[in-house]
Amino acid sequence: MKSLLRSSVGALCLVALSAFSHSVTAQCVDNVVLVHGNTGSPSDWNNTYNLLRSNGHQSNQIYRPDWGSKTCAACNNHSGIEEIPVRDAILAAINNSCSGKIDVIGHSMGVTLAAKVIIEEGEAGNVDAFVGIAGAYRGLWSCGAYPLNVATSTCGINGLSISSPFLDWLYGKQIGDRVYSIKSYADQIVCVTGTCLVYGKHSSQISGETASYTYTYGHFGLQKYTASKQVSLLD
Repeated sequence: MKSLLRSSVGALCLVALSAFSHSVTAQCVDNVVLVHGNTGSPSDWNNTYNLLRSNGHQSNQIYRPDWGSKTCAACNNHSGIEEIPVRDAILAAINNSCSGKIDVIGHSMGVTLAAKVIIEEGEAGNVDAFVGIAGAYRGLWSCGAYPLNVATSTCGINGLSISSPFLDWLYGKQIGDRVYSIKSYADQIVCVTGTCLVYGKHSSQISGETASYTYTYGHFGLQKYTASKQVSLLD
């Protein structure tokens, strides 16, 4: 009887240990960095954040850096204090990743800002999936074409004018194992001049991307209403 009891207890312990081990393994997912756009805020990612949480990510596995001026959109660019919070978040996410990889999702200017940090820090090999939403990877016609650009930081040498030195440097460089863009042809920022195309391609498309997806939600709606698509691309 005692032998049977010991056997039963042992079996229960093995089951419990197996369940615990499975639970720990299931929680080991890529850390995710969510980079908001120009004058945006971390709360812009609430839909994506909540969906990641419901799909198994813990709060400490999701990084939402807060960068740039909130009142002067024309003051923000890709060189200076804007980079610091994004760099800190990406490096922390990598250093604390149980999988050894991270995923990055950027919106608008957050796409090009995150890409720059990844390249400069030499971390492209540690990015499993990069998702760019409504970015201006090929520039903004509203900023002009460099050097005949609009005289603001956002549109200048380190900004989003067509063929700016920054964008020419960025183009074609690796930023992750898998790269996706999410775009709209009704984008109030990227397509404000009446065209979304830069030299024949949508400006939100990323060089060397794995795939691109088009919705009708507009510049800000793309971030808010494509959370399910964003999260599915991380798998």
